[in-house]
Amino acid sequence: MSTSPLPRPSQAQAVVVGGGTMGADVALVLARAGCRTVVVESSVQRRALLDGHFTRGLQALEASRHRDRLSAAADLDAVDWSSVDLVIECIPERLDLKQALFAELVQRARPDTLLTSNSSSFPISAIGEGLATPQRMLGLHFFMPAHLVPLVEVVLGAGSEAAAGDALCGFMRGCGMVPVLVKKDLPGFLANRLQHALAREAFALIDAGVASPEDVDNAVRFGFGFRFLAAGPVRQRDHAGIDVHRAAAATMYPSLAANTVPARALDDLVQAGRLGMKTGGGFADWPPEAIAAERARYDALLLAGLKLIADELPEIDDE
Repeated sequence: MSTSPLPRPSQAQAVVVGGGTMGADVALVLARAGCRTVVVESSVQRRALLDGHFTRGLQALEASRHRDRLSAAADLDAVDWSSVDLVIECIPERLDLKQALFAELVQRARPDTLLTSNSSSFPISAIGEGLATPQRMLGLHFFMPAHLVPLVEVVLGAGSEAAAGDALCGFMRGCGMVPVLVKKDLPGFLANRLQHALAREAFALIDAGVASPEDVDNAVRFGFGFRFLAAGPVRQRDHAGIDVHRAAAATMYPSLAANTVPARALDDLVQAGRLGMKTGGGFADWPPEAIAAERARYDALLLAGLKLIADELPEIDDE
């Protein structure tokens, strides 16, 4: 059975399963474009936080007129599955939980409903293994915070229908996002593979005592990373000269990190229980007031960045 084209976002209905940080922000992406969206969250405590999060988030996105497009439900039984066009799974990163959910979604959703996973760890082929209708199952990977980072990866699994990937890319463009189509279901997909290649070298330099964590961050943020807002690594080569890049690559590649295990700097912090903001400390100390200030600073800069590149983002189809 082939999948049907997705309706435009303002005429579609979606279900986001999981109302944690990622799921709640993904719902904002959809609602900003007028998509009727139900967030399924079983936790009473998390569900109680969604109303305020939706109101504040849509205000920040200047889309408060679509607040009525967002609602929350306690379980899958509360959803009218006959009208659902798209499901986005945002539950915890456990393969067994995702597999069990998809097995239930196959039974509940219409045969043409697209079933997608926001997993950054597990390929959609593994999540949907052994289930019927694999052609309508795809990865749909957002980046935190999902409503402020325009990129979304549409990932084809071994059984995914190419037309479903194209339809999902078109739908996400209608939500004002920048979709990239990942044609092979590799670990880390596209963006995380690029990010980890950079991180491997960054932490190798820290391990070797070449630079401090602060200077590594500054080298990226205020150097070549600053230029990434204007052009990615491929277009940058056209700006700088491909011959220049090739010559530099020939010199540097032999000495770049080729570690096959995580860096010592990471191992030491994990063993010390310093896992970042969620434990109050990582590379830096994070008392509650510092976390609040950092998140406000971070979100404000991302919002400002969105405004800078607004003319290059897809137009939101919310009519």
